[in-house]
Amino acid sequence: MDTRPEKFARLLVDYSTKVKPGERVAITTSTAAAPMARALYARVLDKGAYPHILLDVPDQDRLFYEHAPDELLEFVPEFHKIAFEQFDVLIKVRAETATRSLNKIPPARRARRQKAMSSLIQAQMRRGADNSLRWMSTLYPTPAYAREAGMSYKEYQDFVFNANHTDDATPDPVAYWEEFGRQQQRIVDWINGHDKVELHGPNVDLTLSIKGRIFKNSCGTHNMPDGEIFTGPVENSVNGWVRFTYPAIYQGSSVEGVELKFEQGQVVKASAAKNEEYLLKMLDSDAAARYLGEFAIGTNFQINRFTNSILFDEKIGGTFHIALGAGYPETGSLNRSAIHWDMICDMRANAEIRVDGALMYQNGQFVF
Repeated sequence: MDTRPEKFARLLVDYSTKVKPGERVAITTSTAAAPMARALYARVLDKGAYPHILLDVPDQDRLFYEHAPDELLEFVPEFHKIAFEQFDVLIKVRAETATRSLNKIPPARRARRQKAMSSLIQAQMRRGADNSLRWMSTLYPTPAYAREAGMSYKEYQDFVFNANHTDDATPDPVAYWEEFGRQQQRIVDWINGHDKVELHGPNVDLTLSIKGRIFKNSCGTHNMPDGEIFTGPVENSVNGWVRFTYPAIYQGSSVEGVELKFEQGQVVKASAAKNEEYLLKMLDSDAAARYLGEFAIGTNFQINRFTNSILFDEKIGGTFHIALGAGYPETGSLNRSAIHWDMICDMRANAEIRVDGALMYQNGQFVF
């Protein structure tokens, strides 16, 4: 019997969300993650809290788009609204069975749906910032994710549990992530309080301001696996150019060879080698979609390959990523949008990051 789901559940409940007696806990996942849902349900009960499982059927998003008339595109499920707006803890476990099932759905329908559902993400971000909601987003290994990553299902299962440090070789995952957080805090303490950030390399020539903004230490309290530091840049401060070295994946669509040019914070030119129409459509989701909500540096060097899953890929050590659209209020970001689209760029060769002129990062490593 595979005991890793129970170990994973214990990490999410005890460390990531710190569930307390009497709290209401929402668990959103699909039937493909039944072992994980079962383990989470039991662990929440062990804590004396109240678990509520919101379970999707396989391929539910595709079924929605294929069957829902236009007026239902703006429908937000009532139970999800209650959970996001009122519960104490939210644990989201993605477990897709068909990762590209939405590729043929018209972008306009998807954009309209995304705009409606953004109310849930906004509630999550707002309540996360004021500490009235402790939320966690993670992934359970499925054969569909394994195919995307180019691995066998068993290899991918090992990859996921190893990345989370809920594998058999890690005696105490909580202790591991606590120490990881302490080490990463050193970086956050150094960078907070500065202003100008410059990124230079073969794929980027970008400047932005972090004045008055807060870098956060991402060490397993909102994502698992984790490993990044992030902030929300001053919205009108971004200038320059970037070419993303990995595919930009959003809502099941892959856009390759994305290049963006920024002036006074706004994307003024965008192109892609593949699926450019989708990129441009998402950029026009709303006025804030062309501004950055996040700037981040990946710090997890155990995630050393691209898997077509942003949860893992944005953490790759030696990369940075930026997110178009919604920012996290706790960083000071003021950007509010229906989208939050992370795009990743490699910095491991002939690249550097300077902060107020001082060299902070070179060829994928922190140097202070």
